[in-house]
Order: sequence, then C-alpha cells, then structure tokens
Amino acid sequence: MKLKALKENIRIDKYLSEETLYSRNIITKMINDGLVLVNGKEVKPSYIVKLDDEIDYEINISKDNNLEAEDIEVPIVYEDDDLMVINKPSGLVVHPGAGNKNHTLVNGLLYHTSLSKTGDTRPGIVHRLDKDTSGLMIVAKSLKAHELLSLGFKNKTIHREYVALVEGILPSKSGFIDAPIKRDENNFQKMMVASGGKEARTHFTVIKKYKNYTLIRLVLETGRTHQIRVHLAYIGHPVYNDPVYNKKKATSFGQFLHSEYLKFNHPITGKLLEFRCPLPDEFQNFLNELEDE
Repeated sequence: MKLKALKENIRIDKYLSEETLYSRNIITKMINDGLVLVNGKEVKPSYIVKLDDEIDYEINISKDNNLEAEDIEVPIVYEDDDLMVINKPSGLVVHPGAGNKNHTLVNGLLYHTSLSKTGDTRPGIVHRLDKDTSGLMIVAKSLKAHELLSLGFKNKTIHREYVALVEGILPSKSGFIDAPIKRDENNFQKMMVASGGKEARTHFTVIKKYKNYTLIRLVLETGRTHQIRVHLAYIGHPVYNDPVYNKKKATSFGQFLHSEYLKFNHPITGKLLEFRCPLPDEFQNFLNELEDE
C-alpha cells in the first residue's frame, strides 16, 4: 500500500501508527522485517519523515499462514473487514496443535477468508473454546483488530455468557466459585483446583431445575483453561456428558456447555455489538426430554 507523507519531523513508526489502523508495535515489526519502504528504500523505525515522502508498506496478513485451507462448514454469525463472530460446532478443535495440523476451525476459516497473521498456528484466534464446547467465538481478520480484541479480553471489556447443564440439583439460585486452577500433576491433559494455581473466578445463576439436573448461566471473571468444567466438578456438579471431568460415560457429543451470548464494542468502529446463539440441537433436544423438578 502507498502513502504520501502529509506531515514532517515525526518518526516513521509513530507516523504510520497514526495514519493506519495498526499499532506502533506492529508498525515497528513491519519496519524491522523490511515491509516498509520510504522513497524505495528500507528505513529504521527512527527515520524522521519528510513532507511528501513516498511510503510503501506491506500489510503482514497471509491467507494460508502455511496451514492448509479446508472446506469445513463453519456457521458465520457476523463478518466485516476486521473480524468475524462464528458459531463453533461441538467437536471442532479451534486451532492446530502438536500432531494435529488439519481439520480445525482455523483450517476451515482460512478456506473462507484471510485471518490476522500471528506468526504461529493460531491466525485470527484471540480466545478459544474447548473442542466439545459450542457457541459464539470472535475471530480477528486484521492485525489491528487482533491486537485490540486481545487487549479487550485481557482488560475484561468483552462480556461472555455460557449455558451449561450440570449433574444434580444446585441448592441456591446463584453462586460464586473462587478457586485457583493449575495443571493436574498426574494428567497433563487435565486441570485441577489446587493451592498455588492461577486465580479463577466463576459466577453462575440457575435458569431451570430438572429432575437430577440443573441448567445454569455462567459468567467468567477469569479465563483459565477448562475453568467452567473444573469449577463445576469441584463443587460436585460436573457438566453433563463431560468426557474428562464427569465420571459418567459420555457420548461423542461431549460436554453440554455452550457459549450463548457475546457483547463488546467493535475494536475499530467502536459500535456496540451483541449476539445470542441458540443451543445446539442435541443439547436442546435432551432438555426437551427432561422432567421438571
């Protein structure tokens, strides 16, 4: 992309961060990677812009990120030039990992569009859902959106609500679980509540009580791995059909945990966005068969 300097006596990294949608840190990396030319020559971030300088810069976004794009159906709830909100199906892994480079959400999204390049196997991913957790997820398409959305999750300005069906009858209408979480020392694939873990806080309210089950809504103060599943198992009410934290045999659908609601300000336009997503058919059909308490 080309830009003619309309200011002078300002560092090139500062100037481009003001004139584009990208942060100064990203601009600095682009300059150091040789992706910014001034009058046809590479410069340092400290270069002082002169009036009418011809600036060429290459946006560091790749469609494939060395990953295979696959024709995987991913329901898109909302999309613009900077981000998408998708309804992740249960059973779909979010991003490639060790020994699992294909057949993930990222592979499916790359078939549809370009994602923000992050230099690893997680382009566009600013937060994640467990494989068998369904529902709403935000995915970044531009680097600026990726950076600002990540900051939003860190600063807790992005509001998320989950719905879960748990084993047993919860005695109160609402509750708060404040219990630290760390990696299970005996099983690296699991997390556990234990002293010395990272702080983890979960709020819940009861939606409906059934015979032997309770449907609840959850809001997280923190975002630890498997937090909802670990916390609910810890208080003796594991998520129904959870193959890891519920001792009962689970079906292939996995845990009845759904990211139902999202509310946040668009990182670029500032517009308030709200989304609500119905439960998956298998989840809803199971509820329809339950007897009320």
